[in-house]
Amino acid sequence: MPETETAHWYCVHTKPKCEHIAAASMRQLEHVETFCPRIRFQRSTPRGKVWFVEALFPSYFFAHFVYSEAHRAVKHTHNVIRIVGFGGDPAPIPDFTIESLREEMQGAELREVKYGVEVGDTVEVAEGPMRGLKGIVESLANGEQRVKLLLEFLGRQSLVEVQASKLLSEKAPRDVMAVKKGL
Repeated sequence: MPETETAHWYCVHTKPKCEHIAAASMRQLEHVETFCPRIRFQRSTPRGKVWFVEALFPSYFFAHFVYSEAHRAVKHTHNVIRIVGFGGDPAPIPDFTIESLREEMQGAELREVKYGVEVGDTVEVAEGPMRGLKGIVESLANGEQRVKLLLEFLGRQSLVEVQASKLLSEKAPRDVMAVKKGL
C-alpha cells in the first residue's frame, strides 16, 4: 500500500507587487493554505506622510500543500512564476520557520510597523515649513513628543526643535522588525 505524501510549506515566486493577489487566488484551491506576510508603514512623499503596504518578502509568499497533488494548480495560479526549488526539485520549508515568522507578524498577515526616532537617527521633516530637510536627532526634548534636530540649512548647521510626529526616520521598515526581534 503506497504511503500518503504529507503537505509541506513551499516558497512561491510571483510577478512583482502581485504576492497578495496570487495568494488570494491560490486560497481558492482545495487543500492549499497560503501565508503572505505584508507590512504597513509610513514614508515621506511630496504630499507629506503616506501609508504604504508592501510584501515582507517582495515577489514571494508561502503555500502549504501536498506537492504531488497540487503543484500544477499552484504553478498555474494567476501571477505565479514558479515554486522555489534547487536543481529542479522543490525546496520544502520547515514548519518551525513559518511558525516563527507568524510569531514575528503577531499572528496576522498584515502588520503595521511603527518606529520612533532615537538620538543619532537620520530623519526627514515630513510636514511644515522645513518639509524635505534632513537632519540628525541630537536629543529628545520633551519625552517623545519633541526632538532637537541638527539641520544643515543655508550653509550652516542649526539646532531646531520639531514635533516627533512630523519626522520620518530613514530606517527601513524591514530593518526595524529585525532589530526588535534581535536578529
